[in-house]
Amino acid sequence: MFRNLCVLGASTIALALGGPALAADMKPGPADGFDIHVMAPHKMEDGSVAGPFHHYCKAVKPEVLQCLLFESTDPNAVLTDVEYFVAKPVSRSAVPLDVWNKFYHDHEVEIATGRVQVLDMPDAQAKEVAAAAAKTDGIIFHLWPKGAKAPDGSVEHPTSVGHKPRTE
Repeated sequence: MFRNLCVLGASTIALALGGPALAADMKPGPADGFDIHVMAPHKMEDGSVAGPFHHYCKAVKPEVLQCLLFESTDPNAVLTDVEYFVAKPVSRSAVPLDVWNKFYHDHEVEIATGRVQVLDMPDAQAKEVAAAAAKTDGIIFHLWPKGAKAPDGSVEHPTSVGHKPRTE
């Protein structure tokens, strides 16, 4: 049954479910606008490096960017992670230091490693995006274990390659 759904177009699925038949008739939703494309590897909880992961991001508040992460750019790639970019003044005042050190990472430190690429935009704009991201901390929720046929309910919190605990 599900295999058949994968080959149907969005319009066909919408019709079958009683929704709008054409994309032009559809109202914008929360999944629209994930068009900032960033690629970076992650340091998994076991210390291994995975990825690089393709992050598709959008701003949802002035101090928060949220990203959907995939292991490839294939149109049918499985969503493996979610990452939040949180302005440093917010994350560092709201999250205890021991929790921050366990789950968060500093995007300025990550970008400085040279492993982060902002894709699908002119270089000048990519540099602006990287500069803005450097003012944030990230927290990743890894939802789909590598090689698993289905998520098993476990959640890992990888960090960036080059992650350094804070000491303040």
